[in-house]
Amino acid sequence: MRILGIDEAGRGSVLGPLVVGSFLWQAGTDFDLRDPSRQAALREAGADDSKALSARRREGILPRLLTIGQVRTIEIEPAAIDAGNLNRLEEEAIVELTAQACPDVLYLDAPVHPRGIPALVTRLGQMIASTGTPLPRFVVEPKADSTWPVVGAASIAAKLRRDGSMHSLREVHGPQLGSGYPSDPLTRAWLSGLLQRDEPMPPCVRTRWGTLDVLRQQRLI
Repeated sequence: MRILGIDEAGRGSVLGPLVVGSFLWQAGTDFDLRDPSRQAALREAGADDSKALSARRREGILPRLLTIGQVRTIEIEPAAIDAGNLNRLEEEAIVELTAQACPDVLYLDAPVHPRGIPALVTRLGQMIASTGTPLPRFVVEPKADSTWPVVGAASIAAKLRRDGSMHSLREVHGPQLGSGYPSDPLTRAWLSGLLQRDEPMPPCVRTRWGTLDVLRQQRLI
């Protein structure tokens, strides 16, 4: 049975890409899709919510995961996010990764409020069907990266690719770029500096994010 986990990294960031990652694993024919213990091999390899792991641990775990499954990632750049709809872009990436893998079961860390999960599953099912890919069974839950190791593995893959992208951006703009999240004082200070100097926002900035409006308002106080 082909089991696919999907998760993202960078959804709430004001800098850098959104990365959607997948992990494809071949499970036994007696697989119980509602029993996390049936994914013990992935847990033993280190699969877990990437936010609960240090960067060094993530780097050490991924090679072990690659011996038992396949990783794919899709990177969505700030320009595409500014020009489009983040939810739609993420759903399109989920569909693309699913069509590539043709899984029997898709585990997904829900990118919506729990009340929105049924509508999300309906949309994804319609989009997947339009690609000609057989529909998988869906397991879509909040915090699935902690509950289901196959989603944790996807979480690690997505986070590592985003980490690499942010490292490249810091090499260009300096360490003051920070993590890229609005809650990071380094990131906010860097953006405030650009606004104060009336410099154009570089391509790594999601210019439609409310963070910039807040920082502009603070300049007027």
